[in-house]
Amino acid sequence: MIKRKFEKLGIETSLLGFGCMRFPLNQDGTIDEVESEKMVDYAIENGVNYLDTAWPYHGGKSESFVGKIIQKYKREELFVATKLPVWDLKRAEDVEEIFNKQLENLQTEYIDFYLVHAVNKKRLEDNMKFKIMEQLERFKQQGKIKYLGFSFHDDYEPFVEWVDLYDWDFVQIQLNYMDVDHQQGYKGYELLTEKGIPCVIMEPIKGGKLAGFRDDIEKPLKEHLPKNSISSWAFRWVGSLPNVKVVLSGMSTMDQVVDNVNTFSDFQPLSDDEYSLVNEVSKKLNNLQAVPCTDCKYCMPCEFGVNIPRNLNMHNEHNMYEDEKGTTWVVNMLKKGNAFADECTSCMVCVDKCPQNIMIPDELEIVKDKFSKFIK
Repeated sequence: MIKRKFEKLGIETSLLGFGCMRFPLNQDGTIDEVESEKMVDYAIENGVNYLDTAWPYHGGKSESFVGKIIQKYKREELFVATKLPVWDLKRAEDVEEIFNKQLENLQTEYIDFYLVHAVNKKRLEDNMKFKIMEQLERFKQQGKIKYLGFSFHDDYEPFVEWVDLYDWDFVQIQLNYMDVDHQQGYKGYELLTEKGIPCVIMEPIKGGKLAGFRDDIEKPLKEHLPKNSISSWAFRWVGSLPNVKVVLSGMSTMDQVVDNVNTFSDFQPLSDDEYSLVNEVSKKLNNLQAVPCTDCKYCMPCEFGVNIPRNLNMHNEHNMYEDEKGTTWVVNMLKKGNAFADECTSCMVCVDKCPQNIMIPDELEIVKDKFSKFIK
């Protein structure tokens, strides 16, 4: 298993990290602990030493499950990551109460990598209100946290604000070869590199969307490396970035664990020719977009509550990846928030605001007709 050095921290982690949010499930929706434990054991026995969990994963059960597993191993040989759920804070005291409960869940006296979870622009205010960083710094001084970081879900501008907020030990971002302009994007990776902040990557295969495509899109990758999985290309693209220290994979089957261990045990950075092949795949996928929406949000807010960019982006992603499970989730989240395309009244206000000159009401009508079947 290839390792990467956190030079500033004086530690070395496996480049592959086990994301503990997509374990296989029993019929009742609980974690299949027998199969999941086999998967984690296989990963650890083959050199994976970074386990990433969080307070909300698997309905709040992931931390406790990980806590049971790590009792079998020498604690100092594993790096355990978990996260502070800022959205659950109602008062400053909740920070310490949740943190202590996480130590209890994980059956450990310290957490190696502790993250402020899924931060964005709004959570800068929460940080001040609940004195988050002051308390986490205190836990760090007490030896209960070894390394402090944050995970991020927002645009580049608030990303810069969060990066400048504290002398971070590491930062976790979403990045893959299709999302170089999404959220903080590749610019965010470059900023972290410039500032000497080690980078942990989540969603390297875009929630499974980069694990397989139509035959004509997969063809150049399969011809070049017939024995390699399609997902291995996405992992290698991210892992080829020198400031990436951990690439997280939320593995759901033993086959995925074995394949990922193989990819990272004999890890080969992409060659120039292979970068060209990945770029070719990216262009083909982007050409499948149904609407030329750039997610600029100039059309927002919609007077009637429609989340216009999210609806159009969902349409594009379904065309590109044919991911019905992901589409179902997005449709129902939009519907629950009264933001689905069926709320559109064709008032035309958004059309005048769109720099791409998209006839938005017509596109939303298509979205409504095409995706209403996913509403549960």
